[in-house]
Amino acid sequence: MSEAALAIDVEGLTKRFGKRVVVDHFAMKVPRGQIYGFLGPNGSGKTTTIRMICGLITPDEGRGIVLGLDIARDSELIKRQVGYMTQKFSLYEDLSIEENLDFIARMYEVGDRKRRVLESLDRLGLASRKDQLAGTLSGGWKQRLALAACLIHEPKLLLLDEPTAGVDPAARREFWDHIHELAHSGITVLVSTHYMDEAERCHAIAYIAYGKLLAHGTIREVIDQAALSTWEVEGDGVMDVAARLRDEPGVEMVAPFGNSLHVTGTDAGKLAAAVKGVRGDGIRVRQVDPTLEDVFIHLMRDLNESARPHPRAAH
Repeated sequence: MSEAALAIDVEGLTKRFGKRVVVDHFAMKVPRGQIYGFLGPNGSGKTTTIRMICGLITPDEGRGIVLGLDIARDSELIKRQVGYMTQKFSLYEDLSIEENLDFIARMYEVGDRKRRVLESLDRLGLASRKDQLAGTLSGGWKQRLALAACLIHEPKLLLLDEPTAGVDPAARREFWDHIHELAHSGITVLVSTHYMDEAERCHAIAYIAYGKLLAHGTIREVIDQAALSTWEVEGDGVMDVAARLRDEPGVEMVAPFGNSLHVTGTDAGKLAAAVKGVRGDGIRVRQVDPTLEDVFIHLMRDLNESARPHPRAAH
């Protein structure tokens, strides 16, 4: 893919804080107009990577081109074309919705500011609440305001750092409808999330753990690359069955899913023999497609324990 077709093209990105390597030679290519999911456990380096991409942090090693601009030389120009939504609501709680948007528009020196603020209010359904103080908004409405603020200067790239944390399911779905509309209009979106259903709404994903890229591609590609075999075990007393299965050859992971178990391994033959050995007495087994969650749990289990940071390390 040509450089012009990529919104993000970074390679070898590395960031250290003291002796700890937070991001370790990270590489990622994100085509323009795509929604790219960025997944990983807390402390995995997602936020630090996002901040390097948008020019807020300078990498210790590596190179990167974002929107055709060099992250080392052109960080100020990159910031003008990027909308960054942080994990924590960062607007002024003692200003109204409209006042917050007007303030952000002034910061970006947006032309025809009053019109653009009104358009932004209408676009995200905020017009009826424009005089409400931001601090009195619920999580879902704060999320809408934060997204409106990200878009006021018409960025070409959105960097969204866990934007739906603490938001109810209806607001999450509505938020993702907005994201797909934005991508359809040509805006590129990099969004970090812990929610598997949100990951599945992305065009492609990258999974990072403890600073290292473990998997990337479309959902289907990531699942296929893991080469997992998965069986579902249902019936009364499945938790007793789980204890038995964990010691069987070929069983690498046993995870409860409601009233059933997902039993997973990479040796399909040994796994099938283990699972079929517990069938009967009200226990039913069937082979199923591995889920994205199965893959991510498997990746984390396989990760070398030495790569894990101290629990108190920053992310």
